[in-house]
Amino acid sequence: MEIERKYLTEKLPNLSEAFDVWKIEQAYLADKPTLRIRKKNDEYILTYKDHRKTDSTGLETAAVVNEEIEIPVPQSIYEHLLKKKIGHTVKKTRYLFRLDEKHKIELDVFEGRLKGLVMAEVEFTDVADANAFIPPAWFGKEVSGDKRFTNKSLSRVEKWGE
Repeated sequence: MEIERKYLTEKLPNLSEAFDVWKIEQAYLADKPTLRIRKKNDEYILTYKDHRKTDSTGLETAAVVNEEIEIPVPQSIYEHLLKKKIGHTVKKTRYLFRLDEKHKIELDVFEGRLKGLVMAEVEFTDVADANAFIPPAWFGKEVSGDKRFTNKSLSRVEKWGE
């Protein structure tokens, strides 16, 4: 189960303070449920995601809750499936930061067609934690429930800002 909240970010933190950095390319193969292929540095991953309105306890939340299954695949499978993508490949650099003992930030700085878009995302262990979360001011506007800011939707955008 994946429970997350997402924010449009205009002010970047000091990127040199990130504890990890990933170069990510991902593309989408199906919509409902979502089937995605991703290259993360030198790893290749097939991901199944199915959106839910509640967590396993039935609690409603403003956070996005997904059932998510990731399967490592060889590069050859990734390259084969990439030819069958819907829309464009999303390219970004992900910087990982520790916010506090409980939370880490995934800061995505998009590239190519989406240059200029930056989003911060926080994952939670449960809906109560997600509902209680108070984001730092630099996070900007919350877009957790706004489907326009899912990577799947962004894969269909021709150019960011248009």
